[in-house]
Amino acid sequence: MAKMQRALLSVFDKTGLLPFAQALAAAGVEIISTGGTAKVLREHGVMVSDLSAFTEWPEMLDGRVKTLHPKIHGGLLFVRGDAQHEAAARKHGIKPIDLVVVNLYPFAQTVARPGATLAAAIENIDIGGPAMLRSGAKNHQSVTVVMDPMDYAEVAGQILAAGDTSPEVRRRLAVKVFANLAAYDGEIAAYLAKTFGLAPTAAGPGLPAPPKSGQAWPSALRVELAQARELRYGENPHQRAALYGRFDDYFQQLHGKELSYNNILDLTAAAALAADFADAPPTLAIFKHTNPCGVGQGATLREAWEKALATDRQAPFGGIIAVNQPLDLGCAEAVAEIFSEVIVAPDFAPEALALLQKKKHLRLIKALRPCGNPALELRSVGAGSLLAQEPDVKMTDADGWRLASQRAPTEAERKAMLFGWRVVKHVKSNAIVFAAADRTLGIGAGQMSRLDACRLAVEKARTAGLALAGSAVCSDAFFPFADGLAVAAEAGASAALQPGGSVRDGEVIAAADERGMAMAFTGTRHFRH
Repeated sequence: MAKMQRALLSVFDKTGLLPFAQALAAAGVEIISTGGTAKVLREHGVMVSDLSAFTEWPEMLDGRVKTLHPKIHGGLLFVRGDAQHEAAARKHGIKPIDLVVVNLYPFAQTVARPGATLAAAIENIDIGGPAMLRSGAKNHQSVTVVMDPMDYAEVAGQILAAGDTSPEVRRRLAVKVFANLAAYDGEIAAYLAKTFGLAPTAAGPGLPAPPKSGQAWPSALRVELAQARELRYGENPHQRAALYGRFDDYFQQLHGKELSYNNILDLTAAAALAADFADAPPTLAIFKHTNPCGVGQGATLREAWEKALATDRQAPFGGIIAVNQPLDLGCAEAVAEIFSEVIVAPDFAPEALALLQKKKHLRLIKALRPCGNPALELRSVGAGSLLAQEPDVKMTDADGWRLASQRAPTEAERKAMLFGWRVVKHVKSNAIVFAAADRTLGIGAGQMSRLDACRLAVEKARTAGLALAGSAVCSDAFFPFADGLAVAAEAGASAALQPGGSVRDGEVIAAADERGMAMAFTGTRHFRH
C-alpha cells in the first residue's frame, strides 16, 4: 500500500478537526488548507500550507473562486499509474492530493432561519466543496474523500497503522459523498422551486410540496431523507424496517418502549384526525390498525374518552389514543384503566405524565406540530414505482353542502353530520360512520362493498348497546345503490351525508325521501385506501 502524501482540508464544521489533523501530521501527511481551517490548525501548532501558495493563484471574487483550479482537480483526478496522466501531471506541476476533507456551507440551516433571504441562501450554495468531493470520489481508487466528522477516527486510524486507507473504506466513503451531495442539491432545488413558485423536483429536509394549481407535475421526483432510526422489525417480525425523514420534528417520545413500525403508522393516522379537530372542544380518538374505532367530544377529555370508548369496548385494547388538547389527570386516570400502546397529545399535564409513566410499556408521544402538513403523499406500489398525490386536507363545511332531500336537516342532525364527516375522512374505504353531534356510534371500515360497511357499522353499534335512532350516517363516497341507505334508515339514522355523484343518485334520494330522511351532498369524496 502506497503511503498517503498529501491532504486538502477545507471544512465549515470544525467538529473533530484538530485531533484528525494532528493524526495526519503525525503520519507525515502534508496538509493544505483554506482560510478559516488553516487558521484554526496553525493556532494549535499544526503545520499547514495555504491553498493559494499550493496553486500559486490567489482567491478571488469574495472567495467564490479558490479551489476551482487545475492543480486541485488535477491532483485529485489524475489516475495514478497511468503513463499519460502521470506525464501530464509532471509537465504542469500537478502534485497528487490523496485525501480531501470537506464539509459544505450549511444551506438547509441557513434557509430554515426566520427571515432568511434569497441572497443569503444563494451565498450558501457551495460550489468548490462539492466539486472537490466529486473529483475525489470519482477517483476513489486512489483518493479518500471525507465529509462527515464521524468518519475521522476510522480514516486516521488506518493512515496511522498502514500509511493509507483501504480500498473498501475509500469505496464506502465515495458512495456516502455522492449520496450526501445528491441530498444537498435536492435541498437547493426544493428551496429555489418554492421561492420561485415552480413545481418541486426534489425534496429538501423533508418531502416536497405538491405542485401548485395550474403547475405540471415534475417530470422526475427524487426524495432524499435521512434515516431517523432503524426499527426492531417491520409490519411483521420477519420484515426488516427503518424510519426516514423528519418524524422527530413532529413527535417527541416522553416515555415507553421504542416505537414499532405499526405504532408509527397508527399514531400518525390518529394524530392526523386530532389535527382535523384542532379547533373543536376536547376531542379524543381511539385508533386500531390505522382506523378510528371510537371518537368522542365533551366538556373535558375524560368525558370525550367515555364517549369514544362506548363506541367499541373491545377494539381499544392495545390501541392508540390521540387527543386535541393537553392530556389532563382526569383523562389519564380513565385511560390508564385499559392497556394502550400509545397516547399522542399536544402536551401532558405534569401529574398526568407522572401517572402514565408508571406504565412501563405505554408509549407517550408529544405532538410538536400538526402532522397533516401539505407535503406530498408517497406510496410504494411495487415494480419499483411510487404513487404521489396531494394530501387530503379538504374539509367541506355545511355551507358547501347541497341539500338533496325534500327535508332539511335539523340543527341536531346538522351537528351530527358535521362530526361524522370529520371522522369518516379518516376511516379506510369503504367507510361508513354513524354519529351523534359529539360521538361516533358505529363505524364500518375497509369493507368490499358499501352495503357491507353499513351492516358492519350497525352491528358494531348494536354490540356496543348504542341506539342509532336520530343519528346521522356519513359515507366517504357515494351510495351506489339505495340498499346501504335503507339499512342505515332501518337502524334509525334520520340524516345522511355523502358526496353524491352516483348514476343512481335519483334512486338514493327517493329512498331517503320515502323514509323521511334529510340528506345532503358534499361534492367531495374521501376515499382512503
